[in-house]
Amino acid sequence: MPRSPFLFLSEADMIAAGVDDAARSVDVADEVFRLLKQGDYVMGGMNHNSHGLVLIFPETSPFPNMPTAGPDRRVSAMPAYLGGRFDVCGVKWYGSNAANRERGLPRSVLTVMLNDKSTGEPLALMAANRLSSSRTAAVPAVASRYLPPRPARVLAVVGCGEINRQAVRAIMSQQPEIARVVCNNRSREKAEAFAEWLRTDYGVETSVAETARACVADADIVTVAASRTAPLRIEADWFAPDACILLSGPMQSDEKLWTESRVVYDHIPLHEAYVADARMSSDVDRAYLGQIGGYMYQLIDAGKVPPLAESEDLGTIMLEERPARPGRTVFIASGMAVFDVAWGFDLLQSAKRLGIGTPLELWGFGTEGDGEKREGSLTSDGTDADRAGAAA
Repeated sequence: MPRSPFLFLSEADMIAAGVDDAARSVDVADEVFRLLKQGDYVMGGMNHNSHGLVLIFPETSPFPNMPTAGPDRRVSAMPAYLGGRFDVCGVKWYGSNAANRERGLPRSVLTVMLNDKSTGEPLALMAANRLSSSRTAAVPAVASRYLPPRPARVLAVVGCGEINRQAVRAIMSQQPEIARVVCNNRSREKAEAFAEWLRTDYGVETSVAETARACVADADIVTVAASRTAPLRIEADWFAPDACILLSGPMQSDEKLWTESRVVYDHIPLHEAYVADARMSSDVDRAYLGQIGGYMYQLIDAGKVPPLAESEDLGTIMLEERPARPGRTVFIASGMAVFDVAWGFDLLQSAKRLGIGTPLELWGFGTEGDGEKREGSLTSDGTDADRAGAAA
């Protein structure tokens, strides 16, 4: 039997491979948006655009070992194929539970597996907490390249957790003229620590706002990544007139924000898949509001904003070179496995070059008589030409 070697990359390995390189992650995400618009990808489901499959645990169970529902408790699989120079399959697999913090663990524990597109053999298994948060941050940072009407000077941060820490790093890599950052969080202590980190690492002026309203009042760019467990509401008129609002987490507002702003989606086919799934559920509105774009879906159904098919997404703006506009802009980002796969692939190439990671063998048999090289394996030279030779 041929050997099927693959690479295991720990969180420490991922750091050594460059997962914290914010500007690089934004460049990779920019590539992905262009491939999305061109259609060179496949995600889950018959529509090829499903976010993934989620295990939702029951409220109660007669089985003592079965998990039951709790805050942020779920297990998800997010598969994808991405073309272009990536030309690889992969899946992000994660479990989430708010109670993890009581065990000294992060709320979500994530891994990414990359696979040969033809044989399905593993290419790499990697720790993905940092990968996931950095690619989540890279998505709104790409939006910050194309949507603000002028270079930003003031950044507002609503929610001072890890996602927004990564988002700020990514946005700062694209908006070097930012000189002041205003922070707001449910816990003032956490906001003050966030502000201190910014002063130390970036040398910018910082302040802590007691309310979200005060936080966003003068901001050119607003990044929102607050917890789903605590509802956040920011009214349209609380934002500056030309604010670029980047939503990586849920936010409630009045109808005016959605109907009188330029709303840009990350990828319209993804949102069409969300809507199709919601309409098959027993409670459509509840399913809608489980998504960051849920309020827009409700307004579309009510005929108050254009349907998704007539709306804008970021890939369209990029490929058609549509200009930024004055006035409020809202960017809705919902997360897609293609970004995890792309960033994971890019980091895998770095790990190979640097000799980082632990080589593993899938079958575990001896190597006598099985020394043949396979497409995409660690025994290959790792070039795109080598991997492209596999049959589709």
